[in-house]
Amino acid sequence: MARRLAELEASRRWREVATTTLTLLVTWSALLGVYFLIGPAGHAAWTAVGVLVVGAVIFAMSVTRQLRRVVAADLPELRAIQALGTIVILFLVLFASAYLTLSDGSFSRPLDHVGALYFAVTVFSTVGFGDITPETDLARIVVAVQMLLDLVLIGVIVRTFVSAAKRGLDPGAVAEEDRAP
Repeated sequence: MARRLAELEASRRWREVATTTLTLLVTWSALLGVYFLIGPAGHAAWTAVGVLVVGAVIFAMSVTRQLRRVVAADLPELRAIQALGTIVILFLVLFASAYLTLSDGSFSRPLDHVGALYFAVTVFSTVGFGDITPETDLARIVVAVQMLLDLVLIGVIVRTFVSAAKRGLDPGAVAEEDRAP
C-alpha cells in the first residue's frame, strides 16, 4: 500500500530520500555519459530532425513508463520527483543532441557538446543569455519548438505527475478532484 513520505519514521525517510537522490544522480550520469561519449552522428538538417523524432518517441515512452511507476509506487511522491528529474534531463539531452547536429553555421558560434547542452539549459530555464543565438531558419524552428515544449513540460507534465502521485496515494481522491468545478 502506498504511503506518504511524511508518514515514515525519520531514519527511513532519510534513506528513501537518499536512495532517490542517488538514483537520480546515476540516471543523470548515464544519460549525460551517453550524450558526451556517443552523441549524434553527422551535422545535417535531416540528422537534427531524426534526433528530434527518435527522441520524441523515446521521451513519450519514458513519460508513459514513469507515470505507471509513480501510480504503482510504495512512495508515489518520491517516485514522482525521481520521474520528473529523469524526464527533464532526457528532454535537455534530446534538444542538446539536436543543437549539436546543427552546430555548423546554424548558431552564432559553433557548438560542442558542452555548448549545445548549455544552450538547451538556457532555453529551458528561459534565461537566454544571448551569447548563443540561432542563425538559420531550421535552428530557429528547433529552438522555438523547445520553447513551446518547455511550457508543456513545466505545465502539463508536472501536473500529470503530481496527479499520478495523488492517484497512487488515494485512487478516489483524483477522480473527485477532476470532477470539481
